[in-house]
Amino acid sequence: MAALSGTVRARERNPNMKMLRTGGAAVMAAALLGVSACGGSGEDAEAAGGVEEIRLWLNGTDTPQELRDYLVETFEEETGATLVIEEQDWSGLVPRLQTALASEGQTPDLVEVGNTQSPTFTYAGAFADISDLYEEIGGDRLLPGFVEAGTADDTVYAVPYYSGARAVFYNKDMFAAAGVEVPTTLAEFSEAAVALQAANPTGAPGFSGFWLPGQDWYNGTAWIYEAGGDLAVQEGDEWVGGLSSPESQEGLAQVQALYTGATSAPRDADSEEPWVPFNNGEAAMFSAPTWARWSIDLPECNKGVDPADESAEATALRGEQQACNEEKTGVFALPGTDGGAATVFAGGSNIAIPAKSGNQELARELMRIVFSEEYQTMLAENGLIPGNRDYADALGDDVYAQAALAAAENAKLTPAAEKWADVEGARILEDFFQEIAGGADPAEAAAKADELIGNTLN
Repeated sequence: MAALSGTVRARERNPNMKMLRTGGAAVMAAALLGVSACGGSGEDAEAAGGVEEIRLWLNGTDTPQELRDYLVETFEEETGATLVIEEQDWSGLVPRLQTALASEGQTPDLVEVGNTQSPTFTYAGAFADISDLYEEIGGDRLLPGFVEAGTADDTVYAVPYYSGARAVFYNKDMFAAAGVEVPTTLAEFSEAAVALQAANPTGAPGFSGFWLPGQDWYNGTAWIYEAGGDLAVQEGDEWVGGLSSPESQEGLAQVQALYTGATSAPRDADSEEPWVPFNNGEAAMFSAPTWARWSIDLPECNKGVDPADESAEATALRGEQQACNEEKTGVFALPGTDGGAATVFAGGSNIAIPAKSGNQELARELMRIVFSEEYQTMLAENGLIPGNRDYADALGDDVYAQAALAAAENAKLTPAAEKWADVEGARILEDFFQEIAGGADPAEAAAKADELIGNTLN
């Protein structure tokens, strides 16, 4: 954990930015419900000489430095209090937050959680009721699926911070060398991926037409959704796994065909940093949220600039490098079965106030700043789909913005089940997709996974 305030740790919104991850880990609702009352950082204010201080947990590097600075400075101007931003790794976030919520004086005052993690904390009573703030910070203009993930019994506990639906990045030169056109349907996409794999324009060992690691359920889920299937469905008061349905099986057959003929990605790897093989000339396409544009670094474009060099010359060279990368790289929303955009998995985060925070009012003031027009616009200008749809236009109108908005239009979250984070924590889907990638019978693998999902959710 790195404490960041005032002059938050310097970093660039650069090619090394990591893709947002939305995973979960097993969380015991009883443990969260039983957290002891915490003084929070309000009690620390007296020890610090009377200066009130609150803490915000942000995850990964997806919130750019300029936005962090804005929050720190604006919060101090408007409240006279100090905001400390603490950066958390996505990996293992849930158990760390669970520990913080149960530890005297360790509870953060505002916290970012993955959209798939939100229902577990929401139903466990870990977050404060912010229903009275809902209309003030955006109301029905907030991303509805994210609001649903943060709502329990018609009470709002968590609201959308930002979204990032996945789009497909492709190497234009490889497409041209293989005689492949940008696909307009999901079937054409599969055909293009197979053709690129066979052509192997770079001659790289283990080349992939489409980079799809065996455990990458984030991207693989799109084929299930597009076929009309789901990961789990609610029947009465119980949840049942949805992978065995005819629709899901149709989508899984298409995914397995991609594993067989369109990718050489490792069967035991996940979706982490798919731009690395792309940059190395080992893949013609990969799928990621559109802010992955900053991570593309093709060898023919690299100027060899020292990342620490802030001179005007270095800045100009980095600009040339980025322009070259974007000239040689295309991007499009994964096409659907009948054209248009496919239903892809929606990555992103919710934001909430822990119920045990000792600074409820100051946390609510920070929430208002996060949902201000200025901050929401800044999110969009940095390639993140803001929680309030009114400000999505600030994404711009370039190909990245167009692809992001097209992909987000039909994007879908994981089931809003109370214990969905437990499914992710048990890595049921990673194991299932790895079996599919390894050639297992989809029906048999789905039956086992559905049983595990049902047992976990119920």
